[in-house]
Amino acid sequence: MHPLRRLACSRWSFLLNIRAPSVKTFSHKSQKRQFNTSSSHMTIMPAWVIDRYGSNSVLRYTKNAAFPIINYPNEVIIQVHAAGLNPIDVSMRGGYGAASMAMKRDPLNVKQSGSEFPLILGRDVSGVIMECGLDVAPVYFKEGDEVWAAIPPWKQGSLAEFVVLSANEVSKKPKCLSHTEAAAIPYVAATAWSALVNTGGLTMDNCAKKRILILGGSGGVRTFSIQMLKAWGAHVTVTCSQNAERLVRGLGADHVVDYTAGPVEGPLRALEKFDLVLDNVGGATESWALGLLKPWCGAKYVTLVTPFLQNTDRLGVADGMLQTGVTVAAKALKHLTKGVHYRWGMFAPNGLALDDISEMVDAGKAPGSTNQEVIKAPGSTNQEVIKAPGSTNQEWIKAPGGVGWPEL
Repeated sequence: MHPLRRLACSRWSFLLNIRAPSVKTFSHKSQKRQFNTSSSHMTIMPAWVIDRYGSNSVLRYTKNAAFPIINYPNEVIIQVHAAGLNPIDVSMRGGYGAASMAMKRDPLNVKQSGSEFPLILGRDVSGVIMECGLDVAPVYFKEGDEVWAAIPPWKQGSLAEFVVLSANEVSKKPKCLSHTEAAAIPYVAATAWSALVNTGGLTMDNCAKKRILILGGSGGVRTFSIQMLKAWGAHVTVTCSQNAERLVRGLGADHVVDYTAGPVEGPLRALEKFDLVLDNVGGATESWALGLLKPWCGAKYVTLVTPFLQNTDRLGVADGMLQTGVTVAAKALKHLTKGVHYRWGMFAPNGLALDDISEMVDAGKAPGSTNQEVIKAPGSTNQEVIKAPGSTNQEWIKAPGGVGWPEL
C-alpha cells in the first residue's frame, strides 16, 4: 500500500458494492445511449431513503426510489459503485439545515413543505458515468468514465444505485484507487480545500514554510488537511489527544500538542506565531486562538464551526441569514483592527479541486485510501461498512431485507 495512502476520519463510511445493471445499447441518429433493460425501464431504483426527519428509525430501504433524470444539459448520471456517509448526513437525518436546504432546492418557494422527501443521504460517491447531458463535452466526461464526487447537501445523495450531478461537481477518479477507497475522500477533501484554499488563500505556490495550526487534528477534514499542507511544504502544528498523536505524526505533522494533558493555550502561546489557524473545535477556542496569529501579516483564522444552519433552522431563512451576516461581520471587523483576518470555512462542491487532488493522489503526494476497519453489515450480502479507527459505536438498527444500519 502506498505510504501516503491513508485517511483516518471521525466518521462512518457506507460502501455499497452494487452490481452493474444489465444494460442494452440503443442507437438513434448515430448517437448511443445506455438504458437499463429491467422491467421498470429505469424509472425506479433501489435506495436508502428517509420520509421524515428523526432518528435511525426513519431510515427505509426501498426498491422503488425515483430514478434520477437529467434536467440540465451540464448534468451527468453516475452509477454508484461505492458511497460514503458523513457526519453531516447523520445531522441532516435529524433535520439539521432543513430550512437552508429547502431554500437552495426551491428558491422561489413554489413547492409544498416536505417536498424533499423521500430524501436520499450520502455525500460521497465513486462510480461510473452512465449518461451525459448534451453540453457535457466528451473531452471532459463520457459514458463509462470512472469518476468521484462530493455531493452537495441539497441534492439527493449516493446511498442509491444512481445519482445525478452537475459535471462541475464531478472529477475523474484517481487511477490508483478502487471505488471503495475513493468513496472515503471527496467530501472531506472538498471541505478541506474550501477552508484552506478558497477561504484561507493557501496554494501550492505560496504555502512553503508557512506555519499552520490545526486545532483538533484527528478527524477526516483535519487529517486530510495535514497531508495536503505537508505536500505543499507547510510547517504544521496539530492539537489532538494522546491516542491520536502517533496517527497525526505519521501523516506528517511537525509538532503535536496533547489536549488531554491540560489546556493547550499555554503550550501554543510559547510557540512561534502562525500564518493560519484552522479551527475544528469552535466554542470558546476562538477567544484565544486568534492571539496565536502573526499580526499585520495577512494571517487568517478559519473556523469550520459556524452557526449558519442553526440560525436558519431556529429563526427562519431571512432572519437567520441576517443574524449570521451580523455575527460574522462584527467578528471580522473586531479582529481586523488587531491585524488578523477572521473567516468562516464551509463545504463547497468543486470538481476542479477534486481534479487537483486526484492528480496529487496518483502522484503519491496526498492521501489515497482509508486506514479503516471493514465490518460486514448484519444479514447483508452487498453492503460493507468502513469503520474509522477509534470508533467504538457499533449499534445496529435492522432494516427491511435484513440489512443493518449503524447508529452514529
